[in-house]
Amino acid sequence: MPVNRVSLLTLGVADLERSRAFYAALGWTETRAVDGVVFYQMDGMVLGLFGVDALAADQGRPETSLGAGAATYAQNHRTTQEVDAAYARALDAGAAPLKAPGATLWGGYSGYFADPDGHVWELAVNPLWPLDDAGRTWIPEIPET
Repeated sequence: MPVNRVSLLTLGVADLERSRAFYAALGWTETRAVDGVVFYQMDGMVLGLFGVDALAADQGRPETSLGAGAATYAQNHRTTQEVDAAYARALDAGAAPLKAPGATLWGGYSGYFADPDGHVWELAVNPLWPLDDAGRTWIPEIPET
């Protein structure tokens, strides 16, 4: 039976030590580092940092130049102040500012930054997707009309 789930998200990085330092500056704690891959336990999934050339080889396409920025990874927050603080922390850690946090057309509050390898992160308050007590996002059912 199909399950809507992502278990592991792996970001290809040019300089693993630079990326480790960046995510440490964001306050992330490494769970494990093995064979050139660094893992961060998240709620229900794992984020991995893997050298981009090694990642391409692991995928069976070592000649491919993997890109970044075509996907967005998002963190939802409860307040605009939390978004602003997380955005400032990312910039202080060396992130490239893409869009400063501000009000959105869909009634929320959102901003974007890129990590040192160009992976794009969104920080947002989304009033349409509440957070539970653990900070997990969920999409409420919309009643049929």
